[in-house]
Amino acid sequence: MRLTILGSGTNVHPARAAAGYLVRTDRLFLMDFGPRTLMNLIKSGTDRHRITHILFSHFHADHFADFIPFFFDAVYHAKHVGRREDLTIIGPRGTKRLFGVMLHTVPGFGTAQFHTTIREVADRSFRIGKTHITARTVAHSPRLHCLGYRVRYGGKTLAYSGDAMYCDGLLALCRKADAAVLDCSFPENRPGPGHMHAGDCGRVAQEAGVKRLILSHFYPIAESRDVARQAGRRFDGRITVGRDLMTVRL
Repeated sequence: MRLTILGSGTNVHPARAAAGYLVRTDRLFLMDFGPRTLMNLIKSGTDRHRITHILFSHFHADHFADFIPFFFDAVYHAKHVGRREDLTIIGPRGTKRLFGVMLHTVPGFGTAQFHTTIREVADRSFRIGKTHITARTVAHSPRLHCLGYRVRYGGKTLAYSGDAMYCDGLLALCRKADAAVLDCSFPENRPGPGHMHAGDCGRVAQEAGVKRLILSHFYPIAESRDVARQAGRRFDGRITVGRDLMTVRL
């Protein structure tokens, strides 16, 4: 399994794209697709027309906005360039409504020459090819159903928090994972609402028995502190500060 971080920042960050992660197992899929991650997907050298599934954690704009240019490009490619794989969109409650409206109202989207399936999941497991995925509800925004994902393939496990606070769902998601990509929006000494700070990330990783902690989803204020050191006060395993276009092999 390989993970490429397409975006390690937030909606408007001076140096990082927003949330987006490319996962390669026996299939090629995305977890979230925030602003500026599409250009990083292209920079990674990945054939974007081979992506068959997109998993969304929730629908704040910094986690899904690049779907619109991606899908517009996919429609054009299928019409004028070559065949495109069918696409499955997976996400929390509200996914069918949001993407149903988008696919029926954005000009040109309804003419796609490939099939698009929209699925909603909550606290259950499913498969994409030979890849086993578990979706769990996490605490982030009281008005949104928010998910994290646990991916198992080839004897390895990757956990992704989406946007999350410390909660039981997140601990279960990360249990004994080989790597966990966690929402490190703030430094420990400048916490903010709805997200974890670096110390929280270390606490989750330690309590869940994670082997490698990957910090990501940085607000600009997090750049002013040594977040790895702060997380390391709570977690005695390997810590990586995520960056755009970083690839991690599990």
